[in-house]
Formats: sequence, C-alpha cells, structure tokens
Amino acid sequence: MLFERINPMTGAVASTAEAMQASDIPAIAARAAAAFPAWAAMGPNARRAVLMKAAAALESRADAFVEAMMGEIGATRGWALFNLGLAASMVREAAALTTQISGEVIPSDKPGCVAMALREPVGVILGIAPWNAPIILGVRAIAVPLACGNAVILKASEQCPRTHALIIEAFAEAGFPEGVVNVVTNAPKDAAEVVGALIDAPQVKRINFTGSTAVGRIIAVRAAQHLKPCLLELGGKAPLIVLEDADLDEAVKAAAFGAFMNQGQICMSTERIIVVDAVADAFAEKFKAKVAAMPVGDPREGTTPLGAVVDAKTVAHCQSLIEDALAKGAQLLTGGETTHNVLMPAHVVAGVTQDMKLFRDESFGPVVGVIRARDEAHAIELANDTEYGLSAAVFTRDTARGLRVARQIKSGICHVNGPTVHDEAQMPFGGVGASGYGRFGGKAGIDSFTELRWITMETQPGHYPI
Repeated sequence: MLFERINPMTGAVASTAEAMQASDIPAIAARAAAAFPAWAAMGPNARRAVLMKAAAALESRADAFVEAMMGEIGATRGWALFNLGLAASMVREAAALTTQISGEVIPSDKPGCVAMALREPVGVILGIAPWNAPIILGVRAIAVPLACGNAVILKASEQCPRTHALIIEAFAEAGFPEGVVNVVTNAPKDAAEVVGALIDAPQVKRINFTGSTAVGRIIAVRAAQHLKPCLLELGGKAPLIVLEDADLDEAVKAAAFGAFMNQGQICMSTERIIVVDAVADAFAEKFKAKVAAMPVGDPREGTTPLGAVVDAKTVAHCQSLIEDALAKGAQLLTGGETTHNVLMPAHVVAGVTQDMKLFRDESFGPVVGVIRARDEAHAIELANDTEYGLSAAVFTRDTARGLRVARQIKSGICHVNGPTVHDEAQMPFGGVGASGYGRFGGKAGIDSFTELRWITMETQPGHYPI
C-alpha cells in the first residue's frame, strides 16, 4: 500500500511511498536490534570509515535532493543545497566523534579499587524528523547515534518521504551492515498509531524528535510510560533584541535573514524583533525597505529569495495571527496577497504587544512582529515573556554588554550580533521550556546517545564487615 505526497505549488503528485502500518513495526524493530551487536562491536575507525562514505554518498545525490525538496515542500534550490551541505558536515562531524566516545578513571576511596566511567552504545534509537529542513534534521536524527554504535530507525516525515528515503539510500550505499539503518514511512492518517508502535517497541531504547511542541508533549508522555529517555527539539518564538547602540544595518540584515529564510519555517526563525525606543523608528524604516525588496516567487524558477510555504494551512495560520494583531492596534509595515495558495510574501507587523497572538504563538511562516522596549531591562523582560526558549539574538556594539544580556535570556542558544538562525554540526543544539530538552551536536550528542556506566575492578583482597 502506497500514499502520495502532493506538490504544494502545482497540486501534482510529488512522490509516493510505502504506507507502513503499526503492525509492520515489530519486525523492523527486531531487525534493528539483531543488527546492533555487530555494529556496536566495530572499532571506532571502522565506523568512521562508513560514515565518511555516507557523507560522500549524500553529496552525490544533490540533484535528486533538490528535485525532491522542491516537489515535496516547495523549497528553493538554495535551501535544498544548504540542507545538503550542512547535513554532510554533520555526518563528517559524527565520524570524527567515533574516537571521542571516552570515559574516565575516577579516584575511589576503597583501597585497590579501580573505578571507571565508560560510555557504551544504547541499542536501537528512534529518530523522528520533520519536513522543514529535511536533510539536516533527518541526518541529525541518526548520524551521532550511529557514530556511538547504535542501530537506528528514521521515522520519515509524511510531507517529504522521498527526501528522507534518499538519506537512507545514501547510507545504504555507504556500507552499513544490514539492519543497522532503517526507515519507516507512513500515510498522515496512520502517523499516531505508527509512532506509538515505534515508541512502544521494546527494542527501541531512546527517542529523539524534532517537531512541534504539541506533538513533542505526546511523544514524551508515551515514552515516559516505558521510562525511555527522549531528546526533544521543539517549537520556538525566537527574540532578536536591538539595543540603542546596535549597528542597525547589521541588525536589519540578520533580522531579515532570521525571519524569512525558508519562508520563516525554521525552529530558530526570528519571530519577535524587540527594539528599544531610541532606535525603533530608524530600525523600522530600514527593515521595511529591506523586506519590501525580498519578493516571493515560484521556487522552481529560482529567481526570488522567498519560495512556497509547505501548505495552505500555514498561510491561514499566519493570516490569523496578522489579523488578530491588526485588530488590536498593530500596523502592517509590509506584506501582500498570497498567490498560488502557498506563495506568501514576507509580512512585517509593527506595534506588536503582549496581548496579541503574534507575540505568543509560533507562526512558522513568513511573518515577524516588531515590539518596542523602553530600555535594555525591558527588552530582556519581553524576550523572556514566552513559554519557548530555543534561539535568541542581541545586537549591540558593546560586546561585553551583549554577553551580559545573552546570559539573562532564557534560551538554549543565544547569538550576540548574529542571527537567530545559525547551526553548526559541532555545537550543542537544543532549547529549554516548551522548546524541549536534551542536546544534539558534537560531544553533547555523545551524552545523548550513550549510556554512562560505572565499572570497578578490585586489585586487592577484600575486607568486609560481615
């Protein structure tokens, strides 16, 4: 049985994939568990070699990835190639980690006792990846787990099954042992049952999920029933603070990129621009001019910075946030009519206040709110007035001040004089609050995807009280 993914731009069939059922999951989980011991037993350099081949195999599929992402999610060619480049970097970083999965000898108070902390692979790890940055996030779900010696199951997004299948094809070409890397595709109507069966599978020991906070809560509850740890990278409402001593031109460039790259469909997207009164008018004028010069167009033509959003529901959601804000006194600085159902122009809404939905609710689309703050302290207060805490940014010419402000913002990530959208394979990536918990990336990923065990070895005769 197959299901179809429809191209959001054309309405034509973009891809077909197997509509797996919950009943298919036990066999897949058993296959992964059977493959795990041999992969875990391989030396670090052997695992590294396979991962390096996987990175090259990903890059060799550039044209296929571009075609798949354009068709399935309306991505631009530039966004697809950026995805591929960072994803390949993530695989190579994972390969480099294989010899860094180290332990330590811990001094023991017991004479003759050698105490060690060792990191060992967990078993089968389930990675659930979304559609918005599909190559990056699909690869991230499995690369470091594999480097640590685990077997993996990638639960592909229903909105980009072909894109995620291409990842698995590349990894298969690289030479992973049979059953170490697995993929599950399912029709949207079966998602809840299939994911539930994956979490329930006894062979699955840990789960990582990137997606909405609402679904993340459901996954966390289901996993908690089995006491299975989760790494959750969820929604965001990233603030970008502009202080009175900021370089406004730099702040404008970073805000436009952060708010509208991939049409604002990034968990780190700048959703709230918080500007102190002293420079608010000057910033708004420059920002309006910048965004108004960023047209939207057919991503297949590749002539505009903005392409299609993933579906008409995104447009409707964004429009509802804009309408609520305007009804409560906000002003639309720039925007326009949506064409072809999914070609939504960049919208900037000024005068946003805390009683508006645009201040609170993640838009995940091409709209950003501009909020005035009295001063630095008020800007920090506004930035922290959210349930989310993934990424943030602050602009100031005083770097010490920027660091001081960054330390006061409640988020997993904060950039001084840089955009909220910034990711590198070796960095600890994740959030706090409703943005989730746990960290992907670099050595932080090793902690997420290994078990830390305490093992002792006695070297002297024992002395016991009984």
